[in-house]
Amino acid sequence: MMKITLKDANLLTLHKHHLMKVESRLQNIVKIVEDIGGLHATGTKVPYLSLFARTANFSVREELDEELFAKKNLGKIRCMRKTLFILPKDLIPIVFAATKETVLKTSKKYLEYRGISSDQYKEISKSIVNILKGEEMTSSEVKKNLQTKLNISAILNVMCDQGILLRSHPRKYSLFMDYFPEISLSNLNNQEAINLLVHQYLHSFAPVTEKDIIWWSGLTKTKIKEALSNLQGDLLNIEISDLPGNFILPHSDLKLLRGLNFSKSPVINLLPWLDPYLMGYKERDRYLDNKHYDMVFDRSGNATSTILLDGRVIGIWDYTTGSEATIKLFLFEESEEVRREIYTEAQRIGKFIAHKEVPIRQCDKMIPLPQRTAGSFMSPLKEC
Repeated sequence: MMKITLKDANLLTLHKHHLMKVESRLQNIVKIVEDIGGLHATGTKVPYLSLFARTANFSVREELDEELFAKKNLGKIRCMRKTLFILPKDLIPIVFAATKETVLKTSKKYLEYRGISSDQYKEISKSIVNILKGEEMTSSEVKKNLQTKLNISAILNVMCDQGILLRSHPRKYSLFMDYFPEISLSNLNNQEAINLLVHQYLHSFAPVTEKDIIWWSGLTKTKIKEALSNLQGDLLNIEISDLPGNFILPHSDLKLLRGLNFSKSPVINLLPWLDPYLMGYKERDRYLDNKHYDMVFDRSGNATSTILLDGRVIGIWDYTTGSEATIKLFLFEESEEVRREIYTEAQRIGKFIAHKEVPIRQCDKMIPLPQRTAGSFMSPLKEC
């Protein structure tokens, strides 16, 4: 069985995620989003920061908005692990068909929690379709048109999860067929879509374990095993030094592995919370020393904003905005050479966030995330 080093495995993923310094960065936003398996869109600033780490210049704010709202090459849907993602429109039918069943189970339970019966939902959703024909509205505008006391946000979310509506411009909803008239959400059956989703995941994150795929997708072990069986001819099993178990790698990655120059170190990255690189794996010892786990992940498994060295987490970063805009750093380990590289990258991202040069502050301590309130992963160095 083929064996590769842990460093090479991480650097391969960095390359596929366009994080290998300038040589792997792109300016094609849609291509980046496809290559990393989608952008986590839970936080409004997170997609921009994830793209900033992977693009060749500082203009990703305008470029992402243009691809989302003007060119409509990207769209937002709730999918893997019931999380909101930004995806290329070509991937939306695949991801929707693969994850719809699991997403709808949760959203329908939320309707019940809000006291909305299935009959009420059917009636209100029909009215919403009529209201939104050729229009975009916020939930408040929809509620005003309907003059109802029901929780309209819950209903709109279920309609999005059913593929009736789409989260379009910020805080607005459109009919899916109006926004993407060329897309059909009914051409693939569930298992066909899962096969394609697993293929896409492997393209973005391999080498991986079966557990990684199950966790990332939020799908059942049975469904993932069937997909891997269907893809078997395109895959091989490998070992990674210092990690237990067998890993799955597409044959196409062998050529990439052999052609890459992995000697260009150190590779420093500052990634935002919930970045795909951090959230792509169930088994995280590939990029994180277990003694630092509680500094990086909270009780729910949410990843905070991290500093990477050659694909491994060596610290945490945070920022404040406004008149006292600052980039804050907390390092698990450092050397003078690495510290200089980190400060250079921190200055770059600080200028992107604040539109000006900002000071950098190094913190000497951090409260572990599981000891703090929910949501602390979004401001890990707040006390510094």
